[in-house]
Amino acid sequence: MPGNDQSCGVLNEPRLVERKFLARPQHEGAGAIVRRSIGRFELKYFDPFLVLDEFSVTAPAGFPDHPHRGFETVTYMLQGSVTHEDFEGHKGTIGAGDLQWMTAGRGIVHSEMPAAQGTQKGLQLWINLSSKHKMIEPKYQEMLSKNIAEAVEDGIKVRVIAGESLGTKSPIYTRTPTMYLDFTLKPGTHLQQPVPTSWNAFVYVLEGEGMFGNLKSSAASAHHILLLGKGDGLEAWNKSSKPLRFILVGGEPLGEPLVQFGPFVMNTQEEIDQTIDDFENCVNGFEKARHWRSESALSLDM
Repeated sequence: MPGNDQSCGVLNEPRLVERKFLARPQHEGAGAIVRRSIGRFELKYFDPFLVLDEFSVTAPAGFPDHPHRGFETVTYMLQGSVTHEDFEGHKGTIGAGDLQWMTAGRGIVHSEMPAAQGTQKGLQLWINLSSKHKMIEPKYQEMLSKNIAEAVEDGIKVRVIAGESLGTKSPIYTRTPTMYLDFTLKPGTHLQQPVPTSWNAFVYVLEGEGMFGNLKSSAASAHHILLLGKGDGLEAWNKSSKPLRFILVGGEPLGEPLVQFGPFVMNTQEEIDQTIDDFENCVNGFEKARHWRSESALSLDM
């Protein structure tokens, strides 16, 4: 992707934290608990990002059969495992550290349900698609934890889910240009990570406590999202005595009109109305929804 040099280096204009708030638990799906930071009333949309959920599910709770159109979902497991099924016959289970990058495109109906005992935890990010990509065929990119690119340097470990860091690149293809980096900083570590200047970017803290933007900023702890201002990258410090883990996500803004109705995201109200009609009548990408139910849904009927 042009202009997408994301390897670590010296920053000329580090991005400062413009907004910071705590993602509080809320109910979603069928009995699932999510901490939603993007896609809530304080932050409806952070172009091109529609939703960021840190989810926690314990069977029989989960996310039963539901549709999508017009965007991508990125599921990154932190603990446990989840089984995904869809009406195209695709089925698979992703465990801790595994990744699924799903392009819903013109339409998909799927389920995401716990695949193990205990609590399953992970992150799900929704990335908007440009108008020219909204009606493409659905597609999956899946990657086991052992195959996700990693790099370690001077007390910094990074898992490169999308984009590039510490000279290591991800093979994931992003239709909307995106970087997604999972950093762990040892105590006393300082990070400088470039981000393309035209992109929007945010940090979501998973574990520990860190300082972002500059050393005068207040420390941010787990479940906080930090929206970054303009600049050429992120500076972060771990001044605590415990490891700091966070994701840094950036994307090129689409700058297009957005109309959302639940799991459907298009550019105009007319397109949303058409999508609802397509789904209800099982046409134009939703043909297989007429007779399909996931195995997990069928088991509940028995």
